[in-house]
Amino acid sequence: MSAALVRLERVSRTLRIASVNVNGIRAAARKGMLPWLETAGVDVLTLQEVRGEAVHLAAALPGWHLVNDEALAKGRAGVAIATREPVAAWRIELGDGSLDTRGRWIEADLSVEGTPVTVVSAYVHTGEADTDRQLAKYAFLDAMEGRMPHLGDHALITGDLNVGHRQLDIRNWRGNLKKAGFLPRERAYFDRFLGEAGAVVDCVDGTAGTGLGWVDVGRRWAGEVDGPYSWWSNRGQAFDNDTGWRIDYHLATAPLAARVVDYRVVRAPSWDTRWSDHAPVVADYAF
Repeated sequence: MSAALVRLERVSRTLRIASVNVNGIRAAARKGMLPWLETAGVDVLTLQEVRGEAVHLAAALPGWHLVNDEALAKGRAGVAIATREPVAAWRIELGDGSLDTRGRWIEADLSVEGTPVTVVSAYVHTGEADTDRQLAKYAFLDAMEGRMPHLGDHALITGDLNVGHRQLDIRNWRGNLKKAGFLPRERAYFDRFLGEAGAVVDCVDGTAGTGLGWVDVGRRWAGEVDGPYSWWSNRGQAFDNDTGWRIDYHLATAPLAARVVDYRVVRAPSWDTRWSDHAPVVADYAF
């Protein structure tokens, strides 16, 4: 056969990254997390609100390589990253050390087809309007904003970020205008995170800031539609009525966002089949 007739195709690898607030790793394992994971084809799993120690993660995720950070208070917060292959390095430091971020931020460095990729699992404070809890949330978001420009060209922040950026991200947005999770100052951080890199951004709270150029993978993929939501209150029939919040994110640098080939929120078929009050958020990145 003539060489001119031979078609050479570039072989690509797809990295599937899933993020989920497990609302307690031991509870999620009891309720069915592992059967889902066995069929989901996930390469990297980021977890928030682990509420456990390394031994509990190892028991729930046999065969995975694990890095984690526990909160100082037992049974609270906790973040982890589980991978099929060992990570090259990992870090938990965020900010200047004056802020307690234990159990809320972990970075892991991977090499994917020779490309360095940094993946973050983040669990932002829930907050509470006009309280010290809200001030702690703003301090964490400040530290996060300062760290983002230093994470590398191919970086991804996943997790429960506890902010609905736009009206499309909360079904009952009118009823939450003065509540933590949809306060203008919180949303303004996301205006800056996702604004054009280096440009002046007019924020929803009336301030102006500098855009960082990151991409909300979920919104780019879904378009201008309600949701898709990733968390539902246990009150009333929020899940059945899809009265939810989109607060679980994949925020990617522009070069990594350009590699997205699929994105989905894995909503359970019914309220009683859920293994967390959050749904996994899954995206595929082609290399």
